Amino acid sequence: MDRDWKEIEQAKSAALDVLLYNVEGPFDGLPRTAAWGYPEPYTRDLMISILGVAVSKNEQLVTAMEKTLHTLSRNQSLRGNIPSLVHDPDNRGASDTTPLFLLAVGIFRELTGKKDFLDDAVQKALTWMEYQSPSDDFLVAQQPTSDWRDEQWVLGYGLYVNTVTYSYLKIMGFTERAAGLQNAMEHFTITTPTNPSHLHEGMQLKHKPYYALWSYKIYNSERFDLLGNSLAVLSGLASEKRAEEIVKWIENYCDIMIHNNDLALKLAPNFFPFILPEDKDWIPRYEQYNLPGDYHNGGIWPFITALHIAALVRAGKTELAKEKLFLLTDLIKKSRNKDLEYGFNEWYKAQDGEPMGQDWQTWSASLYLYAVACVETNTTPFFIF
Repeated sequence: MDRDWKEIEQAKSAALDVLLYNVEGPFDGLPRTAAWGYPEPYTRDLMISILGVAVSKNEQLVTAMEKTLHTLSRNQSLRGNIPSLVHDPDNRGASDTTPLFLLAVGIFRELTGKKDFLDDAVQKALTWMEYQSPSDDFLVAQQPTSDWRDEQWVLGYGLYVNTVTYSYLKIMGFTERAAGLQNAMEHFTITTPTNPSHLHEGMQLKHKPYYALWSYKIYNSERFDLLGNSLAVLSGLASEKRAEEIVKWIENYCDIMIHNNDLALKLAPNFFPFILPEDKDWIPRYEQYNLPGDYHNGGIWPFITALHIAALVRAGKTELAKEKLFLLTDLIKKSRNKDLEYGFNEWYKAQDGEPMGQDWQTWSASLYLYAVACVETNTTPFFIF
């Protein structure tokens, strides 16, 4: 690929402008989730966004992140759960906000050198997470639609939540527990109609190189979760061999989708194969919110693409990572507001690559900065365990 890196520098500058525009919103002066469509401070979006904030080293953004983390610690529930909206202690029920809070605090500690930052809140959150294991062991379970996919049914042991959990355990130095979780995830999913021997189910699939979207008892989904598998590679949870196989499988399947007109770009959707109305895991509500190639049923999300690029760097696929970064740079220019030079939209439709969500999304801009940093340095900051 022969393209000018100046394109990346210009997009980096635009991403920083978006974050600075969003840095102070109408809810207690906390950052906005998106410049116009989402003025609220959504916890998961802002916690994931710490990766871009950290590599930017922008003092205003770092200060805003510190304020956000302090606010979450004050609004933490009695038993340690972190709310879904930073400013609202009563807005609870998410399965991913508490592990993301722990990951963000771990990154903030490493960034600032404040080793005991929010230690009381961290201890409560760690206790909360240990109680999220039905087997009182390592794998974390969740309620359906309680992670970032509010319209995607993930049951039992979700891959994404467990990879975030593994990541915070590693960055905070809980290596023994992280190893236990890694070992549990490497068990195969149960494929027999019964489990008379009470085998421990895991996330590994017998005939596919990636991890299951979710697994619980004798049930699982073998559809591909780009976010969860990218975090598995980025965090080092996946072995080098498995990472290699996952990368190859994604590229091959995307070629098939492009050939079938299910995908317009060489950027992987968040989830595939898409759930179709005739499939057994189709839910009627998807007709309104989650059509094939849309939203959580296969939309292209820039923040996930950025983490996929970071995972490619971790897997040693530097040229492929650079290629995807330029494709992502083309994508984030598209916007619903045609007056914008850079849209940093929330998500794009798989079949035509058109923007469908809110422009100037915080995590779209922030994770773009993180992907650039990974490609520029050929490292994965804060995931060098």
